[in-house]
Amino acid sequence: RNTAIATCLFFSILFSTNYSLGDTIEFSVAQKATYKELVEKLQKRHYSKFKYDQELASLHVTRYFQKLDPGKLYFNRADLDKFILLQKKRSGKFEDLETSQSIEIFNIFKARVKKRLDGLLQVLSSYISQMDFTRDEYLNTDLEDRNWANNNEILNDHWRKHIKNQVLSLKLTDKSLSDITDLLRKRYERQLTSIEQYNSMDIFGLYTNALTELYDPHTKYMSPRSSENFNINMSLSLEGIGALLMQEEEYTKVQRLISAGPAEKQGELKPSDRIVGVGQDLHGPVDDVIGWRLDDVVQLIRGPKGTTVRLEIIPANIKRK
Repeated sequence: RNTAIATCLFFSILFSTNYSLGDTIEFSVAQKATYKELVEKLQKRHYSKFKYDQELASLHVTRYFQKLDPGKLYFNRADLDKFILLQKKRSGKFEDLETSQSIEIFNIFKARVKKRLDGLLQVLSSYISQMDFTRDEYLNTDLEDRNWANNNEILNDHWRKHIKNQVLSLKLTDKSLSDITDLLRKRYERQLTSIEQYNSMDIFGLYTNALTELYDPHTKYMSPRSSENFNINMSLSLEGIGALLMQEEEYTKVQRLISAGPAEKQGELKPSDRIVGVGQDLHGPVDDVIGWRLDDVVQLIRGPKGTTVRLEIIPANIKRK
């Protein structure tokens, strides 16, 4: 993969999210059919011979909650019990189970994330400045061993300890409270951006793998994109530009260059440059990738060996306005 880099200096940028969910998420007919087929094949062909009965369906819901909220910071015990009870009230074949409940659970999770983080961002500075680090208290950092909160009061206290632990960890690196506040603000803002970028493929993958992992930890559902990436990695048919990329706010940022890769050989792309546009070949149109998910940007950059990709960048030494 060759790189041709057009260096663009952006002093005023109109931000847009090219990969939005809209207000609703729905599974396609194909996804629902895939889920039904997946359940049938697991029951008939997996060596464990587990039947997808009421007990396994309840465990499925529990595992899905854990995959969405591994830190047990957004859901409480009542949320989990509610959906397990709904499972127990179902009748008929569980392989015909509607996947709509996974979207309902995700929508609750998304609303909780937005409410919690939006509220926290409004008071973050004063909240951190008032922390008492002389108080002797305990936070269970073993997520598997951590219990779901029984009520909102306990959940709020989990959050207080969670944030305090984050602040204390950063204080031990000699960061000032001002720097810590800025860093955590950016972290929470990234989480808000990330939750808005979930799509039906993401949720379907989480939900189905919450089930497959109950059969054994090495049984996985691969989404079309995951499957494509796996096949590409196995066949070595496509290449990247030789750069490790990361998400930073709305931008795809170059973390480092791979030694002797196309980008390093080309010589213009540098660590901390921000990629804002990607074009194929020497004269193709350039897609604005500000606000895109990282995996979508990577998908656009990757291509057959020897072909050219053009990048529009904001150089690392250009300050954002």
